[in-house]
Amino acid sequence: MLDTQGADGSRDARRLLGKAALVTGGGSGIGRAVARRFSAEGARVAVADLDGERAAEVADELEGEAIALDVNVSDAEAVERMVARTVDAFGRLDVVVSNAGVPQTAKAFVETSQAEWDHVLAVNLTALFLVARASVPALRRQGGGAIVVTASIAASRPRPGIAAYVASKAGAIGLTRALALELAPEGIRVNAVSPVAVRTPMLKDFGFGEDEQATIERVEQTIPLGRIIEPEDVAAAALYLASDDARCVTGITLNVDGGRDL
Repeated sequence: MLDTQGADGSRDARRLLGKAALVTGGGSGIGRAVARRFSAEGARVAVADLDGERAAEVADELEGEAIALDVNVSDAEAVERMVARTVDAFGRLDVVVSNAGVPQTAKAFVETSQAEWDHVLAVNLTALFLVARASVPALRRQGGGAIVVTASIAASRPRPGIAAYVASKAGAIGLTRALALELAPEGIRVNAVSPVAVRTPMLKDFGFGEDEQATIERVEQTIPLGRIIEPEDVAAAALYLASDDARCVTGITLNVDGGRDL
């Protein structure tokens, strides 16, 4: 954490002060909450999303310097351009939050098409590889940095009907651990946050139902702490992992699940 003292003797203890962060899937839900929290903590933020208009809306509402990028994170060339534009705008890259993801509508495994399987794996797993590969050279130039991956408690507590999603998130955790080990000598930390169902527009896409309140009540019955996870809860965990408070933390999966994995 950079702690600076102003002319009046006050201290600015924002946890990402002076850092530049890239957040994929930043146009809504968890990504939006992460972008807002990081900005409030002093970071300059590149908000990347498949929906460029939503990314721009989020960037406009942030407290500090921000840019909006429209990108398909499963497209290797688009990802390279995304990272380059971030570095061009801010002169550096310190933190990458690889958050973009897609749900899977619940259905029997044997009814899952290869096209659906390929799409879920492309966005939820292959994209993590692409974003990390494109970002590491920029992080190296800063002498290190942090990568935070959004996984899911589904990787360890799967439920029927979302096999592709479960596989993608289990792969995300495996990739997180592999990259953490490989990149540790260069001072690049790689960690994952693993939420249970979060109050976002994506919640209905998992087949819980269209009635939001009924869905939330149903989910809360499965969570020991008895409350739905909010995007801001995940953002708080991502902030910790991205900040220097976690300087000796790498390769972990931090559950934000209200005890669901117990």
